[in-house]
Amino acid sequence: MLLDIVTDFHVKACKKLIEMGVDIIWVADDVGMQDRMMIPPEVWREYLKPRYKAIFNEFKELNPEIKIAYHSDGSIEPIIPDLIEIGLDILNPVQPRAKGMNPELLKRKYGDKLTFWGAIDIQWTMPFGTPKDVALEVKERIKTMAPGGGFIISPSHNIQPDTPIENILAFYQSAKEYGKYPIKDL
Repeated sequence: MLLDIVTDFHVKACKKLIEMGVDIIWVADDVGMQDRMMIPPEVWREYLKPRYKAIFNEFKELNPEIKIAYHSDGSIEPIIPDLIEIGLDILNPVQPRAKGMNPELLKRKYGDKLTFWGAIDIQWTMPFGTPKDVALEVKERIKTMAPGGGFIISPSHNIQPDTPIENILAFYQSAKEYGKYPIKDL
């Protein structure tokens, strides 16, 4: 089956990386859209979950300290418990405008089990907001997601060409100002 060929390739490539001393392994499958998953969660559980479980187990056997990051855009909240169950450490991205991906709720529900990476909106705030909008969103995300650790602040995906440079600078300046531990009462 094609999925097994892809799984075998990832295992071989990542095992080599782990042997070379990397700290984090990144795996990715975009299975989310704006309002739902591309495939039903049951199909993901039947075909992809067992393969990811095998991959994650192999990685952790080689290095129990390895961190595994999983990337999928969109609305994937229905499978977050499954990802935790099979050993995921870091979820990328948190796409705040996707259904079920409210950063504050995700942190409350899964924040003691996962590190979240992302959460700054690239669909509206970064390209169309003002620098003040960006700074307020950064401050809010740090306030709600950083306490207790487990948060890597970043845009929810690549910054697109329509993003004003002022907004990019506002992101960096705000992250630098508010993102130092211990997190102050914002």
